[in-house]
Amino acid sequence: MKRTFSLVCGALLLCAAAGARADVPEPDVLIKSTVREVLDIVRADKELRSGNQKKMLELVDAKVLPHFNFEHMTKLAVGKSWKKATPEQKQELMSEFRILLVRTYTKAFTSYRDQIVEVKPFKLDPAATEVTVKTAIVKPGSQQPILVDYDMEKMPDGWKVYDLTVEGVSLVTSYRGTFADQIQQVGIDGLIKTLEDKNRTAASNAALAEKAESK
Repeated sequence: MKRTFSLVCGALLLCAAAGARADVPEPDVLIKSTVREVLDIVRADKELRSGNQKKMLELVDAKVLPHFNFEHMTKLAVGKSWKKATPEQKQELMSEFRILLVRTYTKAFTSYRDQIVEVKPFKLDPAATEVTVKTAIVKPGSQQPILVDYDMEKMPDGWKVYDLTVEGVSLVTSYRGTFADQIQQVGIDGLIKTLEDKNRTAASNAALAEKAESK
């Protein structure tokens, strides 16, 4: 399941990577157009295809991060303990959770060379502020597509993703159980430290890998 989430979150990153526009594209249009745009970037760049982590992170930072509602995602992942957190703790949780998601799933970009993302028929209610866009990831040669639902909300600067569900399993909910256990054992500050340690280790490993490849 972890591998599937990794693959699908790559699609999430791709689907959210829309540039700033004067108008606000409908959610399904946003997904259709930006998947094609970002996949073209990955396919055309040899370093991205080979898994250059630094360049991947730069791409995600430039194209993706502005189009996530990380506050909403973190609030959902932390669950009921979110209300107990101080403003400073909430900010730290959001920052570390964002880094965790980005570092965990940037590798999935390199997996999207042959897959096709099919967006299901969608009709937007003009009054809607939250929608679910249903998609299927189809890999050539595979008879069973991966079904993915994107939960998006309308913000002042456009539609943003705050969760996705893969084959019936929510991404943020999958973190909620782990976070709840850690908060119960070591508190909110303990969870923040755990996330910081994971992100620090991931950054160190990426730097070592890049150094080894450059030799």
